[in-house]
Amino acid sequence: MGRNNFFQFKQFIVIQEKAAMKVGIDGVLLGSWARLNGAEHVLDVGTGTGLLSLMAAQRSGAMVDAVELEADAAMEARLNFQQSKWALRIRLTVGAFQAFQADKKYDHILCNPPFFDNSQKSNDQKRTQARHSDSLSLKELLEGASRLLAEHGKMSLILPADKELRLFELASALNLYVVRITKVASDESRTAHRILAELCRKPAELLESDLVIRDQATGEYSAAYRQLTKDFYLAF
Repeated sequence: MGRNNFFQFKQFIVIQEKAAMKVGIDGVLLGSWARLNGAEHVLDVGTGTGLLSLMAAQRSGAMVDAVELEADAAMEARLNFQQSKWALRIRLTVGAFQAFQADKKYDHILCNPPFFDNSQKSNDQKRTQARHSDSLSLKELLEGASRLLAEHGKMSLILPADKELRLFELASALNLYVVRITKVASDESRTAHRILAELCRKPAELLESDLVIRDQATGEYSAAYRQLTKDFYLAF
């Protein structure tokens, strides 16, 4: 198996031979940033190869439900879950999130959603589905989260920076509140290209911060990024 077909973390491995979307910084950022303290039931929407579910299982004692629409990604997610030390705590449902039903409410919902709604589409149908919002719009994602989120629950997601205003608008319409935002930039010379956002059902003062992934002078990962992700990357 080639190096690009799997990604080795400190406590688990992600096989990604057939899945359209490979392990990337966005997923690792979100899985490291989300506040999972006290969570007993976690939902990972659009799990792909299972990265966020595995990170949530490592960081908490929660039971994790994962939902994935694309068959090849779901197959690899199931394998990754079975091979992990948390196999008994992660359950996979194959299908569309819009149709997902649960017999519980969730303390935390995680999603690294498809968000390229206007950009050029790939000839690879699986990659297009994973990257574009046709299969799950931000509105549908938040509507589903509102239906499934416990009264005290939180939702964490990562989005392009230009979706911030849209996120606030959609959340407000569903009586959800954005309570934490981290703006992510590649280095100090660039404007933020991603936002990490936490939502809940009760209003609270918005906590805002910034994160730079790499040090501009050296090109190395920043101290803040290393600190955030140190429990996962082998190199840190």
